[in-house]
Amino acid sequence: MPVKAPKKCPCGGGLYRKCCGRFHLQNAGEAALPSSPEQLMRSRYSAFALGLRDYLLNTWHPSTRPHTLDLTDNPKWVQLQIVNSSQKGAQGQVHFRAYFQVGSDIGMHEELSEFVKEDGRWFYLKAKNLP
Repeated sequence: MPVKAPKKCPCGGGLYRKCCGRFHLQNAGEAALPSSPEQLMRSRYSAFALGLRDYLLNTWHPSTRPHTLDLTDNPKWVQLQIVNSSQKGAQGQVHFRAYFQVGSDIGMHEELSEFVKEDGRWFYLKAKNLP
């Protein structure tokens, strides 16, 4: 179940409502769309942090999207670090590190995510986990 919207954005980009919240929140059916792979990556990280399963599925490209997404064991996401992002035409990549907490331990997930733009909208396509 999603948690109450925070004041600060989980991705570290400022106020939630002006950062990722504008992509997550549906105001009269008019949600803003991320304009770059990095914006989509940040909004997806924040969606993981807030338990927004539907947003994650809706921003996943249909060719690689799972039928369901279970966030039951979702850790507490504590920090996002963008290492690099690039975009060429309708293709994009974001290299990031996401830090999470499980109990008293802090872990890190590092990934190179690929994105594709179709019909004016960015989608998460796939990822390569990095050591």
